[in-house]
Amino acid sequence: MITISLTFLGALLAAPLAAVLATALEKGWSAYFQTFGDPDTRAAIRLTLMTAAIVVPLNTVFGITAAWCIAKFEFRGKSFLITLIDLPLAVSPVVSGLVYVLLFGLNGWFGAWLQEHEISIVYALPGIVLATMFVTFPYVARELIPLMQQLGNDEEEAAITLGAGGWLTFFRVTLPRIRWGLVYGVILCNARAMGEFGAVSVVSGNIRGMTTTMPLHIEILYNEYNFVGAFAVASMLSLLAVVTLIIKTLVERGAGYRRR
Repeated sequence: MITISLTFLGALLAAPLAAVLATALEKGWSAYFQTFGDPDTRAAIRLTLMTAAIVVPLNTVFGITAAWCIAKFEFRGKSFLITLIDLPLAVSPVVSGLVYVLLFGLNGWFGAWLQEHEISIVYALPGIVLATMFVTFPYVARELIPLMQQLGNDEEEAAITLGAGGWLTFFRVTLPRIRWGLVYGVILCNARAMGEFGAVSVVSGNIRGMTTTMPLHIEILYNEYNFVGAFAVASMLSLLAVVTLIIKTLVERGAGYRRR
C-alpha cells in the first residue's frame, strides 16, 4: 500500500513539478532569470502578492469572527450561515467571477452608478480582491469552527466569571488555544489566494501588465509559445506552494507536539 501511495504521489506531484522545472531551465539559467526581468512578469508577481496581502488578513478576521459566533452561540439561522460559508467550496470559481461582473460590470446592476462616480471594480484591483476573497473566505472559518466547538466554552466562562472582558478573554484565553488551527487556516487561504485562476480570470479582463496575476500571466506566456517564460513563472508559483506546504507541515508538527 505504501508503494502504491508513493507511486501515485510521484506520478501526480513529483513528476509534473520536475517537468515544470526542467522546461523552465531548458534554455539555461540566464533565460530563466531573464523572464523575471520582464516588466509584465514583475507586475504579475507584484499583483499576486498584493492581492494575497489584502485578502488573507480580511479573511482571517472574517474567519475568526464567524467561527466565534458559530462555535460559541446558539442563534436562529446558524445552519444557514454555515451553508453560506461552505458555498464557495461548492460553486465554480468562474461562476463567482461572473456574479461580480453582473453586479459591478459596465452593464451590471451597479455599473452605471460606479461609472458616474468614476469607480472601477471589474477589470481592476478591487474586482480581483473581491473575487479572490469570495473563493478563499471558507478556509480560515472551516478550520476554526470544529476546533472551537471541540474546545468548548468552559475556560472562557471561567475568565468572564473572574471579571475579564470580552476582548481580554479572547486574546488571553481563546486565541492561544486556537493559534495553531488559525495559522493552518491562514496558510491554506494564502496558498489558494496566490493560485486562484478562474474567478480572477473573469473579473480581471486579462490586461497584460495591469490586471494579470501570476496564474493568468502563465497562461498568456504559454499561449504565445513562450514555454520557458511560462514554466519559469510556473516554477516560482510552485516554489511558493512548496514553501507553503513546508510551513503547513511545520505548523502541524508544532501543533502535534503541543497536544502530547
